[in-house]
Amino acid sequence: MKIAVTSQNYRTVTGHAGKTRRFIIYEVDEDGTFREVERLDLPKEMSIHAHPAHEPHPLDSVHYLLTAGCGQGFVNKMEQRGVQVFITDEEDPAKAVGSLLRQLGWRTVH
Repeated sequence: MKIAVTSQNYRTVTGHAGKTRRFIIYEVDEDGTFREVERLDLPKEMSIHAHPAHEPHPLDSVHYLLTAGCGQGFVNKMEQRGVQVFITDEEDPAKAVGSLLRQLGWRTVH
């Protein structure tokens, strides 16, 4: 399973998810172990706000997306791509992923 985290600076979870172009991608193993596997730095036209809904997008491969804030339009666009969006108050991306996994009923190891 993959989880994307909005992070314009690759250090903290950031908001404005529809216009975000930088994401940290985490891979979650069956035992709950998770690790960072990729960092996306997309061009402006690849933000979800600007990208056509019918065209493939790099975030199509993730199952969940964590952000500090977004609008309902972003949530709807991501649901159309098969991605469930969660808003978090956690600033640390890895801690946010661990928190989401526990919320989903996973026992986590990081």
